[in-house]
Amino acid sequence: MKEFSTSWKGSKDPSKQRKYSLNAPNHLKRKQVSSHLSKDLRTQYNRRSMQVKAGDSVKILRGQFRKLSGKVNRVDLKKVRVFVEGIGLTKKDGSKVPYPLHPSNLMIQTLDISDKKRKAIVERNKK
Repeated sequence: MKEFSTSWKGSKDPSKQRKYSLNAPNHLKRKQVSSHLSKDLRTQYNRRSMQVKAGDSVKILRGQFRKLSGKVNRVDLKKVRVFVEGIGLTKKDGSKVPYPLHPSNLMIQTLDISDKKRKAIVERNKK
């Protein structure tokens, strides 16, 4: 049996939903790594959410680090996780380990628009 079906439209079964998202190819996982925009950005760019990218400033909305903000260091497409500067766990030996966050628990505060393609996407919907 194939791990990923391009003809899959959806299912009510949570296990099938998990299977689809876990086995999705990277070009589709890229879309899973998206977060809500702040109210200012939402009105400015006329869209609700956007894909998270390294360089964006985000605010954490859920979990043990909620209400903290930081810049995105790295995005892990394979595991659909985002790593934020200054957010990490301190291990017993004193070393600090970066903490992976799910993009649904973040809100983008400022966008990094240094990329030409991203700038074109943002400007397309601008009011």
